[in-house]
Amino acid sequence: MITRIREVRRARGMTLDDVARATEPPTTPQTIGRLEMGTRTVSVAWLNRIAAALGVEASDLVDHPERAELPVVAILGTSGAVAPRRTAIVVPPKVTPGLMALTVAASLGDYRAGDEVWCERLEPDSFGRALNRDLLVPRPAGRFLFGRLIGREGNKLHLLPPGAGGRQTVVTDPAWAAMAVKLVREL
Repeated sequence: MITRIREVRRARGMTLDDVARATEPPTTPQTIGRLEMGTRTVSVAWLNRIAAALGVEASDLVDHPERAELPVVAILGTSGAVAPRRTAIVVPPKVTPGLMALTVAASLGDYRAGDEVWCERLEPDSFGRALNRDLLVPRPAGRFLFGRLIGREGNKLHLLPPGAGGRQTVVTDPAWAAMAVKLVREL
């Protein structure tokens, strides 16, 4: 079986030691290296352990001809764009349960017309995770509020809409909310 453990590990910016320590139970960097090189057989159990350590799905570590991936051809830094020193890829995001999207029809604040905002659904006991993040909150009659969560008092959420001059809105007891986690923008 051909694996992509090394590619994904490097794309995540992790060393062999980082992955070895993050596996449950921990292992050695040498073992991870052998699994990457194919000198040790990679079982499904190992794929699952390594995938969990890398924060990806086990299927992301196996070469699939139909998988979409993007080669990294340049790295942008303070000195401009330069070629990467090693071959690298970007693993496109996977749609996971609980994700939903908001599309932007007109530019407002930091958002431009055509943007897609991917949001992670949160239950009320997790709203605190979204403090100082943009949040989509359902309202009656198919309406929504979208804005920065600037405060939380008990069952009340304080949202500041995007753009200049917006007034804070307080929402009481929302059934759920969705925190913005990824911005997809055409250039």
